[in-house]
Amino acid sequence: MTTQRQLRISHVGLRGVVGMGLEAGHVLDFAAAFGTFLPPGPVVVGRDPRASGVMIREGVVASLLATGHDVVDLGVVSTPVIQHTIQRTEAVGGISIGASHNSAEWNALKFFGAQGTYLSTAEAGELLDIYHLHKFDFVDHERLGKLRFDDSALDAYIDELAEVFDMQAIAQYKVLVDCCNGTSSLILQRLKERYGLQLVLINAQIEGVNFAHEPVTNRKMVSLQLAPLMQPLGADAGFLFDIDSDRVALASEDGSAVSEELVLPMLADYLLPRGEGKLIITNLSTTALIEEVASWHGGRVVRVPVGRQAAMDALATFKANQIALAGEGTGAVMMPRFRFIYDGIASMLAILSLRHERQEPLSAIVARYPKYSILKEELPLVPQRMPQLMMELQRQYADGLADVRDGLRISWPERWFHVRVSQTEPVVRVICEQRGEPPVELMEALLDQVRSFA
Repeated sequence: MTTQRQLRISHVGLRGVVGMGLEAGHVLDFAAAFGTFLPPGPVVVGRDPRASGVMIREGVVASLLATGHDVVDLGVVSTPVIQHTIQRTEAVGGISIGASHNSAEWNALKFFGAQGTYLSTAEAGELLDIYHLHKFDFVDHERLGKLRFDDSALDAYIDELAEVFDMQAIAQYKVLVDCCNGTSSLILQRLKERYGLQLVLINAQIEGVNFAHEPVTNRKMVSLQLAPLMQPLGADAGFLFDIDSDRVALASEDGSAVSEELVLPMLADYLLPRGEGKLIITNLSTTALIEEVASWHGGRVVRVPVGRQAAMDALATFKANQIALAGEGTGAVMMPRFRFIYDGIASMLAILSLRHERQEPLSAIVARYPKYSILKEELPLVPQRMPQLMMELQRQYADGLADVRDGLRISWPERWFHVRVSQTEPVVRVICEQRGEPPVELMEALLDQVRSFA
């Protein structure tokens, strides 16, 4: 990859490799644009432990103060903690500094409105316009914002979790957790202290540069890092988090790595019977198993383009009581009880609650779901050739049902593929799924086709 391509400015926000794409000027300008975009009022800021987060935090705070906003600095916390804090205070918005599933050299800014949710497409578009036009509303010295620190956010967040989940029941189970040196360690240590949960934490030391492994939440990483330890430690369940704790993957007690795609269907299976909402919002790249699980409980799946703005747009079109949950095949799920915050810790507690309710080991619960096999690959991006690639793929696979809302998704009964440009990294993502065995031939054919345009 070239240096210039390691910066992504889009509706998702700002993301890039620090010093090789993402520079201090980008941070100052984007934070100033956000301060200009927001109405008067305090703004919540937090960061993950990446070493570059200290530098970026200084720029974010400076620009927000310069646009007249008081800043509440939560320190090193997960994005869900920032969102919870926005919702329970009078904050008009927030910024999370952290690149979630990316490696340590990356960092990013994620923006939230007054409800603690990601910006809608329209809101993100307005923010981008302000950023690109450099029309910032800086105030004079008498109206500069004030900075204060808040170290109570983590306990307040845990209080809200404890209102929903039976911590005493969950404490019966021995749970192995790979924290990947991220923010989940801080939360889980506090849960152990307060409720006596049997959590065995590995890679729990907070680290800013050398993560124990790539912070991705997928089956392959679970099989490498977590699954081999399950039986030797006698754990009832295992979970692996990204740096930001908004995504989670899992392993069962028999040492099997469970696909990250199963997190959403499992939570749908748990939540659909428990509430009046029957709609599931998910994206075009998520497993088709979700439709099957939804049908068991009279639910319906609404698919949207990949990206959290698209999910926010979809959520806004329905009444809150119509939604059962929303999420994606990365292990990121939003529950109505937490006002649609992607929260891996809440997902972990919900899966443990499902295990307690069923009184079955996780391996038995997982075995009850029909087998769907999904393959995921990514290739370098050549932007100017993407339209031609999509047209060629649509012509070649004209016998399937085409969806062009986000790249190209072609589906047939019990099989589909999705080819799209990533919003957060300079790559083309290729995903194929089939009921039963993996669609290896289809994936190989697609990769050859994409490579021919690279």
